Amino acid sequence: MKNLMRSMLIVLVFTGATYQLAQAISAKSHHPAAAAVTPEQSRQQATLLKVVHDSTERFKDFHAAELAGYKLTFGCVTGPDAGAMGLHFVNFDVLGQINNTGVLDATRPPIVIYEPGPDGNLRITGADFLVFKAEWDAKHPEGPPALMGQLFHLFDFPNRFGLPAFYTLHVWAWKENPNGAFVNWHPNVSCQSFAAPN
Repeated sequence: MKNLMRSMLIVLVFTGATYQLAQAISAKSHHPAAAAVTPEQSRQQATLLKVVHDSTERFKDFHAAELAGYKLTFGCVTGPDAGAMGLHFVNFDVLGQINNTGVLDATRPPIVIYEPGPDGNLRITGADFLVFKAEWDAKHPEGPPALMGQLFHLFDFPNRFGLPAFYTLHVWAWKENPNGAFVNWHPNVSCQSFAAPN
């Protein structure tokens, strides 16, 4: 399973599908106005943001994330009109454990997200939790994943970037998002300063 996921993600990078990923997710990331949030939901959201912030603090320097097994995978994911996601550093071991066990852990995100700065430095902006739909649904017939009360977004297959259907949850724990802490795109994140590795 780990090799399958790695192969799919490598294919995604080398087929130039980053733009297609942005387009596909952009089409699904426009949500109607958010419903009123209860005090309990607000508390859970604040707790999730704090847990992800605290557990990724050691990755403020992306070199620390690389030493912990995270690897830049998608390049810099941007959209033409919905902001950007930024740089996804994926830990394939953590991703494989989530998909094999069906257990989500807010302290162990499989993806840490960064924004490239004009000085060449990378600034941490948040984390992304991803699980393939087939693996999740087989272990959880009760429904889609939620992390501390926050529902994941579903991206169906077929999709433009060739991945199986998957659930994902972005947690903007390091850079406040005016559109919400758990949406896919951040309007104030830019890939303009990204220089792809040679």
